[in-house]
Amino acid sequence: MGLRVIGAGFGRTGTLSLKLALEQLGFGPCHHMEEVLRNPAQLPFWQDAAAGRPVDWDAVFAGYEAMVDWPGCHYWRALAAHWPAAKVIVSVRPEEAWWDSFSATIGTLLGMRAQIPVPHIRATLEMGAAVIGQTFDPPTDREAALAAYRQRTADVRAALPAGRVLVFDVAEGWAPLCAFLGVAIPDAPFPRTNSTEEFWRSVRGEG
Repeated sequence: MGLRVIGAGFGRTGTLSLKLALEQLGFGPCHHMEEVLRNPAQLPFWQDAAAGRPVDWDAVFAGYEAMVDWPGCHYWRALAAHWPAAKVIVSVRPEEAWWDSFSATIGTLLGMRAQIPVPHIRATLEMGAAVIGQTFDPPTDREAALAAYRQRTADVRAALPAGRVLVFDVAEGWAPLCAFLGVAIPDAPFPRTNSTEEFWRSVRGEG
């Protein structure tokens, strides 16, 4: 079947919450960076993509119906072209809140990647740094990061028909997401997960 939903928003815009929400709505499994960390067989695909080598997107996303977060969001144009019927969601949050969260989590972790003792985790972080680095300098360049963050929404809106795109803040909850995807609102709270504290607990293997 291939992807039915493509997430074009940067990490730390509620992408893990969005992943869980999409899966709850029947658009799963949903790919997220966690999938690469947990499945070493995924990593070579993304290393090839980061290096500009050809990638078989059908193989990368075999068994998945949706994707959010890095590394996939970097390739939203290619994925949107490959699956022209897929809906595209740009997950967002207030930009200063995004930067604060990114720099306190992913940015910090990428900055210490050379010290990570587990080879697969270290290699995944190297890949992540290479992918994100094609948009902005991950650990330190705040102004370039914020400019890239703004530009992502503008680029997606300019490239795709309005009816194919949802710019979505997870704080909005189910209503806009379900309306966009044409599904009923679940009788359950919208997922809320992966705060800064939860991020670091997961990194430490505590959650």
